[in-house]
Amino acid sequence: MRNYETIFILKPTLEEEVRKELINKFTSIISANGEVVKIEEWGNRKLAYEIEKFRDGYYVLVNFNAAPSLPMELERNYRIADDVIRYMIVNLDDK
Repeated sequence: MRNYETIFILKPTLEEEVRKELINKFTSIISANGEVVKIEEWGNRKLAYEIEKFRDGYYVLVNFNAAPSLPMELERNYRIADDVIRYMIVNLDDK
């Protein structure tokens, strides 16, 4: 098991219910093959530059432990989700 950190930015126009469902979806993918250590919802923040005509985004940070194959599956799900503006997955063990 390796330590990872992922941050994803959701569209700021999402209703709270839809946003919670997406966060639960991504954390359940992690929980199925690993362990969620910490979830931090940073809320709406200004983006450094405009993405898809949005100037703000809803930031969520998740720290987790998982096998090396899980980040590829998580990334695939981020790409499929229309409401995810940007995402990043970092292996914390490679420092």
